[in-house]
Amino acid sequence: MRINDVSKLTGLPISTLRFYERKNLIPDLFVQRDANNYRVYSEEVIEFLNDVKALLSVDFSIEELSLLVNQELNLSYEVKKKMVEQKIKEIEEVQKRLKKSKQFLYAVLEGKANFQTKC
Repeated sequence: MRINDVSKLTGLPISTLRFYERKNLIPDLFVQRDANNYRVYSEEVIEFLNDVKALLSVDFSIEELSLLVNQELNLSYEVKKKMVEQKIKEIEEVQKRLKKSKQFLYAVLEGKANFQTKC
Protein backbone atom coordinates (compact mmCIF):
# COMPACT_ATOMS: atom_id res chain seq x y z
CA MET A 1 0.00 0.00 0.00
CA ARG A 2 1.07 3.55 -0.58
CA ILE A 3 1.04 6.21 2.13
CA ASN A 4 -2.19 7.68 0.75
CA ASP A 5 -3.95 4.32 1.23
CA VAL A 6 -2.66 4.02 4.80
CA SER A 7 -3.83 7.56 5.51
CA LYS A 8 -7.34 6.80 4.27
CA LEU A 9 -7.61 3.50 6.15
CA THR A 10 -6.33 4.85 9.46
CA GLY A 11 -7.69 8.38 9.33
CA LEU A 12 -4.19 9.71 9.98
CA PRO A 13 -2.89 12.54 7.82
CA ILE A 14 0.09 11.78 5.59
CA SER A 15 2.11 14.33 7.51
CA THR A 16 1.43 12.40 10.73
CA LEU A 17 2.55 9.14 9.15
CA ARG A 18 5.80 10.77 8.03
CA PHE A 19 6.25 12.27 11.49
CA TYR A 20 5.78 8.82 13.04
CA GLU A 21 8.44 7.43 10.74
CA ARG A 22 10.90 10.18 11.67
CA LYS A 23 10.26 9.40 15.35
CA ASN A 24 10.88 5.68 14.71
CA LEU A 25 7.33 4.93 15.72
CA ILE A 26 6.61 2.77 12.68
CA PRO A 27 8.97 -0.22 12.66
CA ASP A 28 10.85 -0.93 9.43
CA LEU A 29 9.09 -4.28 9.10
CA PHE A 30 5.95 -2.37 8.06
CA VAL A 31 7.64 -0.10 5.49
CA GLN A 32 9.68 -0.97 2.42
CA ARG A 33 10.85 1.12 -0.50
CA ASP A 34 10.06 0.28 -4.11
CA ALA A 35 12.33 0.78 -7.14
CA ASN A 36 11.32 4.45 -7.30
CA ASN A 37 12.05 4.90 -3.58
CA TYR A 38 8.36 5.29 -2.71
CA ARG A 39 7.18 3.95 0.64
CA VAL A 40 5.26 0.69 0.41
CA TYR A 41 3.44 -0.33 3.56
CA SER A 42 2.39 -3.83 4.52
CA GLU A 43 -1.26 -4.38 5.37
CA GLU A 44 -0.31 -5.15 8.98
CA VAL A 45 0.60 -1.48 9.48
CA ILE A 46 -3.12 -0.61 9.69
CA GLU A 47 -3.70 -2.66 12.84
CA PHE A 48 -0.40 -1.42 14.28
CA LEU A 49 -1.33 2.23 13.69
CA ASN A 50 -4.77 1.68 15.21
CA ASP A 51 -2.97 0.35 18.29
CA VAL A 52 -0.74 3.43 18.28
CA LYS A 53 -3.81 5.67 18.16
CA ALA A 54 -5.30 3.76 21.11
CA LEU A 55 -2.10 4.17 23.13
CA LEU A 56 -1.90 7.86 22.32
CA SER A 57 -5.49 8.24 23.50
CA VAL A 58 -4.46 7.03 26.98
CA ASP A 59 -1.69 9.62 27.15
CA PHE A 60 1.33 7.68 26.01
CA SER A 61 3.67 10.24 24.52
CA ILE A 62 5.28 9.83 21.12
CA GLU A 63 8.60 9.40 22.89
CA GLU A 64 7.24 6.67 25.17
CA LEU A 65 5.72 4.81 22.23
CA SER A 66 8.95 5.11 20.30
CA LEU A 67 10.77 3.49 23.21
CA LEU A 68 8.25 0.66 23.26
CA VAL A 69 8.41 -0.15 19.55
CA ASN A 70 11.98 0.73 18.59
CA GLN A 71 13.83 -2.60 18.44
CA GLU A 72 17.20 -0.90 17.91
CA LEU A 73 17.17 0.47 21.46
CA ASN A 74 17.17 -3.06 22.86
CA LEU A 75 15.06 -2.14 25.87
CA SER A 76 14.36 -5.21 27.94
CA TYR A 77 10.91 -6.67 28.32
CA GLU A 78 11.02 -5.71 32.01
CA VAL A 79 11.66 -2.04 31.23
CA LYS A 80 8.81 -1.98 28.70
CA LYS A 81 6.56 -3.82 31.13
CA LYS A 82 7.25 -1.22 33.84
CA MET A 83 6.36 1.57 31.41
CA VAL A 84 3.02 -0.06 30.65
CA GLU A 85 2.33 -0.81 34.31
CA GLN A 86 3.03 2.84 35.20
CA LYS A 87 0.59 3.99 32.52
CA ILE A 88 -2.05 1.62 33.92
CA LYS A 89 -1.56 3.17 37.38
CA GLU A 90 -1.94 6.65 35.91
CA ILE A 91 -5.16 5.62 34.15
CA GLU A 92 -6.52 4.13 37.38
CA GLU A 93 -5.81 7.41 39.20
CA VAL A 94 -7.67 9.35 36.51
CA GLN A 95 -10.57 6.90 36.77
CA LYS A 96 -10.77 7.47 40.55
CA ARG A 97 -10.82 11.24 40.09
CA LEU A 98 -13.49 10.96 37.39
CA LYS A 99 -15.62 8.70 39.58
CA LYS A 100 -15.47 11.25 42.41
CA SER A 101 -16.32 14.06 40.02
CA LYS A 102 -19.25 12.10 38.65
CA GLN A 103 -20.57 11.40 42.16
CA PHE A 104 -20.27 15.09 43.01
CA LEU A 105 -22.15 16.11 39.89
CA TYR A 106 -24.97 13.70 40.71
CA ALA A 107 -25.09 15.23 44.19
CA VAL A 108 -25.34 18.69 42.62
CA LEU A 109 -28.23 17.54 40.44
CA GLU A 110 -29.99 16.09 43.46
CA GLY A 111 -29.42 19.24 45.53
CA LYS A 112 -27.32 17.33 48.07
CA ALA A 113 -23.98 18.99 47.44
CA ASN A 114 -22.52 21.93 49.36
CA PHE A 115 -22.06 23.56 45.97
CA GLN A 116 -25.56 24.55 45.01
CA THR A 117 -26.67 25.72 41.63
CA LYS A 118 -29.89 25.68 39.72
CA CYS A 119 -29.51 23.11 36.99
